[in-house]
This record gives sequence, C-alpha cells and structure tokens, in this order.
Amino acid sequence: MSDSTRNSNKHIKLFIPGPTEVSPDILNAQTEWMIGHRMPECAELIGRIEPKLQQVFYTNKRVLIAASSGTGLMEAAVRNTVGKKILNTVCGAFSHRWRQIVEGNGIANDVLEVEWGQAITPEMVVERLATGSFDAVALTHNETSTGVTNPIQEIAAAIRALPNGDDIMILVDSVSGLSGVRLEFDAWDLDVALTGSQKAFALPPGLAFCAVSDRAMAKAKSIPHRGYYFDFLLLDKYLQKNQTPATPAVSLLYALDVQLDRMLAEGMEARFARHLAMRDSAIAWAKGHGFQLLADEAYASPTVTCLANSLEINIPALNAFLRGRGMIISNGYGAKLKNKTFRIAHMGDLQLTDMEELFAAMDAFLAG
Repeated sequence: MSDSTRNSNKHIKLFIPGPTEVSPDILNAQTEWMIGHRMPECAELIGRIEPKLQQVFYTNKRVLIAASSGTGLMEAAVRNTVGKKILNTVCGAFSHRWRQIVEGNGIANDVLEVEWGQAITPEMVVERLATGSFDAVALTHNETSTGVTNPIQEIAAAIRALPNGDDIMILVDSVSGLSGVRLEFDAWDLDVALTGSQKAFALPPGLAFCAVSDRAMAKAKSIPHRGYYFDFLLLDKYLQKNQTPATPAVSLLYALDVQLDRMLAEGMEARFARHLAMRDSAIAWAKGHGFQLLADEAYASPTVTCLANSLEINIPALNAFLRGRGMIISNGYGAKLKNKTFRIAHMGDLQLTDMEELFAAMDAFLAG
C-alpha cells in the first residue's frame, strides 16, 4: 500500500513527541494475516520478539508485553512493587502522572518536585530517602513536557549505596526515552523500566513493554492486591510460554518484530548517536533564532526539545503554516506550558535530513 492509497488524508510528517512518524514498511507489516493468540504462530512471533526486546533494554531479565499505553505499565509498576510508601519525583507533567497513579491507587507517598525545566539529581533523592520509610522511588527518565533527561544511572547508583538501598524498588518511566536515550537496565540495577510503542520505537500506539528485575518479581509475591490485567506474576508466567494472559495486539506484534530488526540492524549505539545529533541540530537552530531551552542544557533530551516562546510567536499559526508543508510540531503541554513553550520532537526513525526540512519551513514562517 502506498502513501497515496493509504487513505484520503494528506500525510503530515510528525515532529511531535508521540505518536511519532511510522515508516510505510512498518505500517504494512500490520497487514499480515490474523492469527489466534494461542496458535503456535503467535508463540513463535513473541519468541522472536522477546530476545530482541532484551537487547534494546540491555537486559537478560524478562521484558513484559502489554496491550496498553505506557501509563498502564506505570500503574502496574506501582501496584506490583510498593508495599509501604513511594517517593514520587516530579519535574513536569508526565512525572506528575506517577503521583496521580499512586494516589489513585491509595498508596502512601511523598513528593519531591523541582521547577519544571530542572532535573532530579541524586543528591535530592538520597536526601528525601534518608528517613528510611520508603520502599520504592518513581523516576521519569525523559520528561516529555519539558525536554529534560534525568540522570537515572547516577540516581540509581546513589539509591543502591544507601544502607537499605537494595530494598528500594527503582521504577523508571522511559516512555519517551527508551531506544532513543541510553538506558541499561541490568548495568544500572533498575527494578522496572517501561516504555510505549508510539515514541522512540516509531510504532503505532497500542503496545507497552517493561523490563522487570528478579528483585521486583520477588517483591510482587508479597503484594496481596496486584490486580489482574497487569499482574507481573501472571504476565511472567505466560511470557515463559511466549504468550500473554489476555489477547495481545497481534497486528502490532508483527510491526514490532520488523521494527526491532531495523533498530538492531542500525545498532543501538548508532541509534543513540543519531538522536543526539538531531537534538544538537534543534538546539543550534533554536539558539540561532534567539529561543531558549526550557531545560537545563546539561540535561537536554535527545528525543524532544522544549523551547521557551521568548519571541512570542503564534504557535497555532506556526503549525497551520507547517501543515501546509506537510509537517507538524507540538505546542507546550498543559495549561502551565501551552503557548509559553513549543516542542520539537526528534525521535524514532527521523533523520537529520528530516530536521533540516523542518527547520527550513520554520525559517520561512519566521521570515514572515
């Protein structure tokens, strides 16, 4: 199926932080004949996918697959691993979601919050954990609303160095980071790291993945009310048979299988380098036009750049102009940042040439 026959709508190239641009061959991979989720063909499909997911997560542990958004696995992480009290670290709208999920489940928590645009540092986390009353920490790897990448490796190392560090579950939302921003699950000694299909994986929405440590699986056994759909023990039991407990999004699994092959053929190191190069091009463009990053540049995200609207441009008008040229960026997220910032995503399968095309169009708009 060609772009012209896919539907009657004009293709708009997505420079938004999710859903991201999906290549035609990945879209086409979803058109394989349907199979039953208990048929051997589906088990073979998941059996091909699992070791490739492990490579992307840099882990030898299980990577669970769910038919949900990343938010579903955020709730799973909380319900399966928090027995006493969790520290929620908030630096933007999506890290605030951790708090909403925790409180929605009636779980005791404290909040460590910094000014949006700033990063969470190891020192902050260790100071708040010093009371010893926490058994989990919720972290956001890549804050999509502000363009901040938090130093997860350093935070995790600081937590593990505490006297009770091995008893603290380290839960990481890497929805807009993983596969575009380096995250090494085993080497960093994390307990849960989760992501969604529609961000740096450059797939359609509808799947979520999380690596889960043996430590977290043992903790889940002690939690009496884990729920059903996102029960880690149940998900792991079925994964050992290359299955899922409930019906998965089979068409998306076909697309995931093909996309993982593409990602690993590129190589994860090359993929990280490409994302950094696109990030640097966005920062250079912004500085060249007098825009300032909302994020502390030391923590600037490789997948999404959030710019303060210091020139007070009309962001909806900019996007209307870009739509006329077959592309779109994103306004600021939420009332706190809408029209005060705008976001340029550079994740997934986008290339530097795509960024150059976008910046040329934005230059034309700014030129009047």
